[in-house]
Amino acid sequence: MKPEYDAEKNLKEQMESAVALYEEDCPLRSIADALTMNPIKVRKLLITAGVYESDVAEKVQDTFEEYRKTQNYKEAILSTANTLQLSKASVTSYLPYQKGVYFPSTADKEKISVGAERRRRYRAVRKLRSEPTEEHLWETVLLYSGVRFKTYSGLPFTYEIRKGRSGEYTKELWIDRRENSKSLAWSSVLLALRNMKKVGEVVDRPKALGDIRGVTYIYGMFYRFGLIDVPDEIKEKMGHPKDRKK
Repeated sequence: MKPEYDAEKNLKEQMESAVALYEEDCPLRSIADALTMNPIKVRKLLITAGVYESDVAEKVQDTFEEYRKTQNYKEAILSTANTLQLSKASVTSYLPYQKGVYFPSTADKEKISVGAERRRRYRAVRKLRSEPTEEHLWETVLLYSGVRFKTYSGLPFTYEIRKGRSGEYTKELWIDRRENSKSLAWSSVLLALRNMKKVGEVVDRPKALGDIRGVTYIYGMFYRFGLIDVPDEIKEKMGHPKDRKK
């Protein structure tokens, strides 16, 4: 027995070290060398932290989650391997480390890990960029509740979406700006979406999305979601795309 040994604490420390190097644009091999680890373990740590992105990882995780709704963990691994024609070891290497109870993709975000929440946001944003529909925008907006954004002038803000008496979310965003809170109607967000010309196109200023109440906040949200781009000189205030957290 080693009472001083804490596997969960060690995993957390390894994950934080790997993420710190990854965010400095270090390749997996360099991170592995620096931490004296196998590159596959480094990738798994980054996946657990929710910062590693690849088409293969996304495909494996999506397929696994579908099977996991009706199968136990081992069965879902085997089914995913058969479906994608991969080895069980390969499938496992693209999944996050298991911690506690498994929660499906529909579970409330309060019940899942930070890494799992990041993966949800990443997937939602990808869907939104490929199909900028009201449904995909609402899904993304819900997942980003409480996340910090910046306005055109660089001022930080967050928003929350409250539930009504029925327990359903109301279609209203409450913007938190320091001591003050103000509401932003969902209809205003949708109007800005309709006024967009093309996903990823540079929008010079908030008013270019329309003369809409609260458009300065919508501008910051759309930039974070990747729906629009902003002039290079404004990125210094709002943060470069690579600095946006998924």
